[in-house]
Amino acid sequence: MARLDFLSEYHNRTQRNYLQRVMEHDKAECTRVARQWGYEYWDGPRQFGYGGYHYDGRWLKLAQRLASHYGLKAGDRVLDVGCGKGFLLYELTQAVPGIEVVGLDISSYAKQHAKAEVQQAIMLGHAKALPFADNSFDLVFSNTTLHNLPLPELDQAIREIERVGKGAAKFICVESYRNDREKVNLLYWQLTCESFFTPEAWAWLYQQCGYQGDWDFIFFE
Repeated sequence: MARLDFLSEYHNRTQRNYLQRVMEHDKAECTRVARQWGYEYWDGPRQFGYGGYHYDGRWLKLAQRLASHYGLKAGDRVLDVGCGKGFLLYELTQAVPGIEVVGLDISSYAKQHAKAEVQQAIMLGHAKALPFADNSFDLVFSNTTLHNLPLPELDQAIREIERVGKGAAKFICVESYRNDREKVNLLYWQLTCESFFTPEAWAWLYQQCGYQGDWDFIFFE
């Protein structure tokens, strides 16, 4: 198990006005809308989520990093838990021709508006109950999804990722905080986060769940 700093460069590209987020809109209502995981969250106004989540090729570098680090090759099976519109799944097929990708997401809107090349590889479901046999995938990863689960479901989801993956080829990235400033910023900015933990607490939880894979964090500095 190790931290792999694969996501910070993506996260740090965005400039955020944390106070504006809570002062200009009804944050509780925005959260209610966001957690429906529909049009408003993905492609509606920014206060409800992404403010428009469209393919732009940004995930190719991450796909290449995952492929290199885990030695992915043609014929390997990869699962993305919380795949959204499948952009990273698509990039993996470009980084490793011949790879088999599978995505799972709770959002029917995301599947309907997924990258056409991988749309059929995406199924609707919940991370707490992955519909796959033990040791089914050569890599299982989840990118900024699991913090959206309350603790009981989070425990189940981590155990499920461990169950369906082979060996230690697993990667989870979640939102976290290292100090009071980052904690407040996270609380101001987040719309869907249910589990707020420090990196040390996340590491403890992974250990309790028997998780043997790698991890990363994004921080709201």
